[in-house]
Amino acid sequence: MDELLEQFLIEGRDLIAQASADLTALARDPADRAALDGLFRAIHTLKGSVALFDMAPAERMLHAAESLLDGVRKGQAAADTALTDALVACIDQTDRWIEEMERTGALGDDAGRDADRVVAGFTGEVAAAATAPLVGPVATPDWTSDLLVRERAAVADVSGPLIAFRYTPDADCFFRGEDPLAVAAGVPDLLALAISPRDGAWPDAATIEPFACFSVVEGLSSAPIDAVRTAFRLVSDQVVLVEVQQLSAAPAAPERVARDVLRVDAARVDALADGLGGLLVAINALAPLAEKAGQVDRTLAAAIRTVQAGIERAATDLHASVDAVRSVPLEPALRRLPRLAREIAADAGKSVSLTIIGEGLEVDRQIADGLFEPLVHLLRNAIDHGIEPPEKRISAGKPPEGSVTLRFARDGDMIVAVLADDGGGIDPDMIRAKAAARGLMTADAADALDDGAALRLIFLPGFSTAETVTELSGRGVGMDAVRMAVERMRGTIAIDSRPGEGTQFHLRFPASALTTRLLVVEAGGDRYGVALDQVVETVRVDAGALLPIGGGTACVLRGRTVPVLSLAALLGRTERETAPAKLLVTRASGEAVALRVDGFAERIDMLVRPPVGMLAAVPGVGGSALMGDGAVLLVLDLPGLVA
Repeated sequence: MDELLEQFLIEGRDLIAQASADLTALARDPADRAALDGLFRAIHTLKGSVALFDMAPAERMLHAAESLLDGVRKGQAAADTALTDALVACIDQTDRWIEEMERTGALGDDAGRDADRVVAGFTGEVAAAATAPLVGPVATPDWTSDLLVRERAAVADVSGPLIAFRYTPDADCFFRGEDPLAVAAGVPDLLALAISPRDGAWPDAATIEPFACFSVVEGLSSAPIDAVRTAFRLVSDQVVLVEVQQLSAAPAAPERVARDVLRVDAARVDALADGLGGLLVAINALAPLAEKAGQVDRTLAAAIRTVQAGIERAATDLHASVDAVRSVPLEPALRRLPRLAREIAADAGKSVSLTIIGEGLEVDRQIADGLFEPLVHLLRNAIDHGIEPPEKRISAGKPPEGSVTLRFARDGDMIVAVLADDGGGIDPDMIRAKAAARGLMTADAADALDDGAALRLIFLPGFSTAETVTELSGRGVGMDAVRMAVERMRGTIAIDSRPGEGTQFHLRFPASALTTRLLVVEAGGDRYGVALDQVVETVRVDAGALLPIGGGTACVLRGRTVPVLSLAALLGRTERETAPAKLLVTRASGEAVALRVDGFAERIDMLVRPPVGMLAAVPGVGGSALMGDGAVLLVLDLPGLVA
């Protein structure tokens, strides 16, 4: 991908997120000047950004939005609901075009019609302004001749065309953290640079305003005009460029926030994580080495353990640092959800507001990347199935607009996400009837389920409450896809719903996906790894506590009957009888299940590699890890194994 386009995609999305946040603040408080100014800057910079590419419809639409906001800033228009709705449509359309640029590198043939549709939602005056040319013909200014005369010594030995620039910084630029001199100094192939007073004379000490910029920066460059234009992309409206006596417009590119950020290719970070995994393998090999050395020389064994402790401390610090590098805010992963919520609601003929809380939390990049898919399914389910039509809500004493809230919080080493709606809720009896009608279980089995277990039936493959297949639902894959996506990230999902009041989905994910804390278990004469976050508890019970029930085995744990399965049998191995019985309790589809194992071994931090090749097709395999003695440890995916 072209480097400039790649940068545009990254920063364009940042600007979309900023504009969306400012729009939300403005909708809550139309007098919020900071939100209005922030929205204006975001749209202004987006307009300049798209001008660097073949995105004329986007430039025209954003120019109209900029004109509209300029009128609001000057008190010529009001920041009412109609204005915010029009701007939401503008930002949503820009967001779609950014995605289209990423997929194809160009806008589609219908871009012009889409721009016309959005502009038609603006006021008449603004729509007229949008059809006007962005930059009209301008005569060559006199300052270029003066500049060439003053700097003739600097350009005497330069052949070929020159680019002259005149940069007049905004008087309030310092308050925004801008450094005009640094911007000008960043022009490539700079030959001359001069600073002069804006009004022809420097102000005296009695009238000077120390916090205002009153200078003009002029200069000459031998670089191509596009390169000079790019250097001024953040302040394009404050710069004039001249090439061979012809004025060229100066489009902008995405505004950069003043912070120390180093963009690193994700593959390099992953390679660093792999290196840490290799270090952990080496550390894990030191303990058995010290034990062997102790049989010959206790002093040597003690020295090895001392070295091991020092390396473990250094590895712990390195682990924390790599975790921090891999951590990203949730916000970019959630950026498209508000637009999707509006589109889903519009398709369903409903009015729905989406509120996101806690999006600033940081999680491992792998978790952030995997969150979008399950959240989209849950959001679609909430709007299509949960939120009632406006007339039904009104008759139930609810406001016509439905509400969906997505809240994130940290709980120790876990991230908790709760998606709640104030819709009609889920009737467990209806779920039981649907499950039986679709042949997912017998009617007697469905009737025997308690309400919580009945609600969890929605995660079964093929389950759907929709009567017909539509663009939104009815295929029976949505909630099953949610469960599988959550479990792939070593997460869990639970549901709580009350008819007439709404539904909540509770998701829990590990905040870090770099290494996994494993419990090594023995089954059928082999060792296997199990992620500790999939283990509810480990218990030992007398063999007499295992009771035959139907065609299987169960036991009573903490007052609840829990089915007991043989891990060795699930893996096609022969189980070894142990007394007392050793049980590992996990959860499958929200229900507790006990696995009988031969024994428990060590707990160890390992880098778990995802299953590839033939392993990828084996159900119940979550990956593999390399042990300190060089042996490969198969890591089990317990929910997938017992499902």
